[in-house]
Amino acid sequence: MNRRAFLGFAAACFARRAARAAPTVGERLAAAACAQVGVTTAYDPNWTSIPYPYGDVPRSTGVCADVIIRAARDAFGLDLQKLVHEDMMKHFDAYPGRRVWGEQQPDPNIDHRRVLNLETYFQRSGACLWHANGRVPGDEFPPTLEVGDILTWLLQARLPHIGVIFKASGREHCTVIHNIGRGAEEIQLREFHPESAAGHYRWPVRH
Repeated sequence: MNRRAFLGFAAACFARRAARAAPTVGERLAAAACAQVGVTTAYDPNWTSIPYPYGDVPRSTGVCADVIIRAARDAFGLDLQKLVHEDMMKHFDAYPGRRVWGEQQPDPNIDHRRVLNLETYFQRSGACLWHANGRVPGDEFPPTLEVGDILTWLLQARLPHIGVIFKASGREHCTVIHNIGRGAEEIQLREFHPESAAGHYRWPVRH
């Protein structure tokens, strides 16, 4: 191999290595979710008045949706509070607020912190890869699951819940970052087996 060919080959190898080293969109989202472990140590579902946009309750507490909201802000600078609110202002009846909670208008203090609204927003944004049609065990999402994918469940067949995949090396070793009541934590996906899988979403915006 002559020197010019070798340098070209080496440059191509370096470029491939650099490309592999750059975190994907999903990896960035998962890392931002993982950074909440040990910081968010409590759970508080109460309605709270917060600023708009970029409003938040104290990071020491929150609900399952706050894991996703904070990860999107930290990883991409994107504010789901603003994104959901703006979409609801234009398409309020596309969201379940009136039917489920009896709302008459959008409420930026709470709408983005509700899993059903996030599911609707992700569906409307083209992020939905799969949605359950009937009872599916909570660890049997159709493949392929990737790091940073967002999953939703119905706990006890009625309580919406959300989390983000942190490790995706096969179903047996797949883990999820979520807050089910003990603060942000990483657990095995298989622990959701008794629950019902609801939706599988992949972040719709490239960064």
